[in-house]
Amino acid sequence: MTGVAKNTIQKLLLEVGERALAFHDEAMRNLPCKRIQVDECWAFCYAKAKNVTPEIAAKNPFAGDVWTWAAIDADTKLIPSWVIGPRDGITARIFVNDLASRLADRVQLTSDGLNVYLSAVARAFRGHVDYAMLQKIYGNPAEGEKRYSPADCIGIERKIIDGNPDPDHISTSYIERANLTMRMGMRRFTRLTNAFSKKIENHTAAVALHMLHYNFVRIHQTLRVTPAMAAGVADRLWETSDIVALLDQKNSN
Repeated sequence: MTGVAKNTIQKLLLEVGERALAFHDEAMRNLPCKRIQVDECWAFCYAKAKNVTPEIAAKNPFAGDVWTWAAIDADTKLIPSWVIGPRDGITARIFVNDLASRLADRVQLTSDGLNVYLSAVARAFRGHVDYAMLQKIYGNPAEGEKRYSPADCIGIERKIIDGNPDPDHISTSYIERANLTMRMGMRRFTRLTNAFSKKIENHTAAVALHMLHYNFVRIHQTLRVTPAMAAGVADRLWETSDIVALLDQKNSN
């Protein structure tokens, strides 16, 4: 399609993804967010966890399930922090610590019912947060839909963990919609896909490019500006060429 070798394009995307990750880290500081929602989005690298043999694990220690932990500002739709890793307590602490370090003021935080958030939030915010969990209650899936369709949500349970969160804003709707945007925007996140990453570096680069495009290039339909503009992180609308230009800035330095 391009007349350029596939390996050359892949190498370029890895380099731009690395620079996108570094720029995102630099730009997302001292953020004036007020209401944050967090969640985890599943994908896999090389093979699904159930198919990872000892031989595969020896060659590729990152093979198996890979989760993208992400946070979103409910007001500006900015994604200030994201981390890729297992769905465990260590990754939760890394993710929540990173999120807390980027916020300027006290926030209201909502997570799902994953228990590892409890200690992670307590350590990172040390009580300086209004934190609640939203636990969804699912019924049994209909016969024939157990494999491909999620069970129906038949109720929710809100649980206040710390501080004084506003009950009207205990929600994970925005971050769940952002997860859907990830699945629609990156082929490797599509369920039942054959476009998965074989290397964790490729997966990380793809997510980094998606997040930078989402925050700085893609105009949010309800905001009519990009999330970065709405949050005061950017003063203009970026184009895709601005992302590529980040690589030129790195090389010039």
